[in-house]
Amino acid sequence: MGISLRESKDERPLILDPWGLTIVEDYERLYKEFGIRPLKPLLSDIPNPSPEMRRGIVFAHRDFEQILEAMKGCQEFAVLSGIKPTGDFHLGTLMTAKEIVYFQRQGARVFYCIADIEAYEDNDIPFDESERIAVENVADVLALGLDPRNAYVYRQSKEERVKDFAITFSRGVTLATLKAVYGERHFGLYLSALIQAGDILLPQHEDFGGPKPTVVPVGIDQDPHLRFTRDLAQRFKRKFGFVLPSSTYHKLIKSLDGSPKMSKRDPMSYFTLNEPLELIAKKIMNAFTGGRPTVKEQRELGGMPEACPVYELNAFHFMEDDKDVMGLYEMCKTGKIICGDCKRHTIDVVLSFIRDHQKKRLKYIDKAKEIVMQ
Repeated sequence: MGISLRESKDERPLILDPWGLTIVEDYERLYKEFGIRPLKPLLSDIPNPSPEMRRGIVFAHRDFEQILEAMKGCQEFAVLSGIKPTGDFHLGTLMTAKEIVYFQRQGARVFYCIADIEAYEDNDIPFDESERIAVENVADVLALGLDPRNAYVYRQSKEERVKDFAITFSRGVTLATLKAVYGERHFGLYLSALIQAGDILLPQHEDFGGPKPTVVPVGIDQDPHLRFTRDLAQRFKRKFGFVLPSSTYHKLIKSLDGSPKMSKRDPMSYFTLNEPLELIAKKIMNAFTGGRPTVKEQRELGGMPEACPVYELNAFHFMEDDKDVMGLYEMCKTGKIICGDCKRHTIDVVLSFIRDHQKKRLKYIDKAKEIVMQ
């Protein structure tokens, strides 16, 4: 299907920053500059591609062929993801959660990391606070469809195998390497990068059956962690027998105000899955759009869905049927729908999802608390 969500080309250097602001205005450049590969050529071979894959939102990969082989051959494989417990589930974490549920349903065992060490090092969140937030986050992912019977959910600070991996890996890493991958950072973030490498390779620990294909679905801004971990997996392959981890990459959803990425500094630029419905509706109604200055121009020239956060809400998250997404795209592009009507329709779609999610989430709080406290 491959709906276009690209922006105009820009020759500024592309910087992928997992702890800061990443702006991507031309996704095609990523293939050449970072060595990732487009997912589209593999789409026809994927037995049951997710809506995000079909729509070109999950757009790129590293070594996904080995995951595809495991999926088609009913062989053992794992999916690793997680949450940095800094607050309620928002739209970026929703995308990753949907991807791990997708891979679990294709046969993967889930490893779900509560990144409390990273939350401390990057956001100064105390461990007792991140524990409380993690309970809420885990309830969200359970409500989104994660089956806890085939998932290992853990806190970084409590998982000794992850920390043991990080200690071992540190002997193979120099400061120059860390600076080359991440730029100059305080050592706490370098430590959390080593911990995350331990997370990514945890499914291949002997306690979990040893080496196996593992896929890590992330936003493209997180690719430095994958490059770093793949290098470590290669260096320590003789010792541990690692299979280099695979990854899939999704595009970054725009802020509701039209800026390249949602920011927690501006509460009107995003919403969480736990906000009051009336506040979510207000934020969508006040969102930036890809519309023309006047209704007359919109009717004559059509809108610009490629630049519209409201269209992206539908395409990325809330419209289940591909035909509905394509229909909305064409109606906007040809001027058959104006922005106010589109926003009102989007509010109905989003609130229906959020209302249902919040009811499910309440039912999973006790189970989430049990999982986090184990």
